[in-house]
Amino acid sequence: MNTKEKNQNYGKRITMVYYFAYGSNLHRLQMKRRCPNCRFIKKIVLHNYNLTFRSKHGAADIEKKMGGKVYGGLYVISKTAERKLDIYEEYPILYKKMFFRHGNKKIMTYIMIKKTKLVPPTTQYLNVIKQGYKDCRLSMKSLNAALLPLKHLQR
Repeated sequence: MNTKEKNQNYGKRITMVYYFAYGSNLHRLQMKRRCPNCRFIKKIVLHNYNLTFRSKHGAADIEKKMGGKVYGGLYVISKTAERKLDIYEEYPILYKKMFFRHGNKKIMTYIMIKKTKLVPPTTQYLNVIKQGYKDCRLSMKSLNAALLPLKHLQR
């Protein structure tokens, strides 16, 4: 926390949360708009999960898959920012929170409650995710691999 943040909070203790982004929240400018004080830390891999797209919107989701890997970004966010993300992610209606450990950190992410059929993302949404992959220096190969099972599906 920098001096300005300390002065704004007048010594209040701010609880911070580690958050794993794997979809549109990888887009760093978008995350800054949603959570102004968020800080991107580094890219990380969530093992034994796969990236998928589902719901009527083709939104990003993750599901358990032995040997799978989901590449994403690790952010640190405030509890206030987490509440804002809860609204954006339609928690607890569309997504629920999942916690996992990475090293010695407890990390929160969102996963869809209902594992509906796979649906391709819209071009606009996919472009936001692609920019996020660039922002976080993630390999497009992993995103393309997640999209491969959707090639035959129509929007």
